[in-house]
Amino acid sequence: MARVTSEFWVSAHTRRVFLEGAFAAVVRKGSPEAGAIFVRVDRLDGTIDLYGPAPQSFFDEETSGERRFECIGRGMSALDVQEKFEREARMDPDFWVLDIEDRDGRHFLDLAQD
Repeated sequence: MARVTSEFWVSAHTRRVFLEGAFAAVVRKGSPEAGAIFVRVDRLDGTIDLYGPAPQSFFDEETSGERRFECIGRGMSALDVQEKFEREARMDPDFWVLDIEDRDGRHFLDLAQD
C-alpha cells in the first residue's frame, strides 16, 4: 500500500480537526513528500501533548502505508516542546509541525499499539 505524501496527510488532517470543532494550523512545513510529522496539541491551559511518528517496528506489510503516531509527551511546557524541535531540526530539518488547539486534548490520530 502506498503512503500518501506528508503534505496531503497534513492537509487532510487539518480539515478533519476543523470538522470536529477544534482548531489546527501548520506551523512548520517540511518535505512535501516524506517529511516526518509532529502534532502538538495545546490544551489551552499552558500544557501541550506532543505526538510523533511511531517507530517502524509497529508496522507490518499490511499497515506499512499508514501513518501511525505515538505520544512523545503529555503535559509538556512550550519550552520543552521547542527544545525537542530544535534537537529534531539538527538531525532532520524536513519535518512538519501541526498545531491543534483543543481543551480536551483531542488529536484525531491513529496511535500505534504495542
